Amino acid sequence: MSEQRVPCVEGLFGEEDGVATLYGSRCAGCDTPYFPKSAACHNPECVESKMEDYAFGGEGKLWSYAVADFPPPPPHKFDKPFTPYAMGVVDLDCGLRLIGQMVDKAEDVVVGAKVELVIDTLYHEDDKTFTSWKFKQI
Repeated sequence: MSEQRVPCVEGLFGEEDGVATLYGSRCAGCDTPYFPKSAACHNPECVESKMEDYAFGGEGKLWSYAVADFPPPPPHKFDKPFTPYAMGVVDLDCGLRLIGQMVDKAEDVVVGAKVELVIDTLYHEDDKTFTSWKFKQI
């Protein structure tokens, strides 16, 4: 019996035919991206706050990262035994900068590497596989 894949937070991201997508918004007035969705534009130079739903995804570049060498405190969940992982700051080609866990082993992560957005396992619980967005070097 295979486990059911469930997003760790409903409505933030999805995956269709292996393509990962983050659900956010973009201001039509100044083109500023937001994830998660924002009801208003927070760009001080924007003259018109006109928010539209927007789907982000694709590839980007790893700007920086840090390694989590110890288990995070509750309520964060993870599979045991704990394995250190890298948290990357990524500039997606679509203009969005965000943080996400790296799929690659922490010792293999390289600043400046080309990465792609993926949906991957975060932890297992109650016969379910909980997923989140992550990044993979390509």
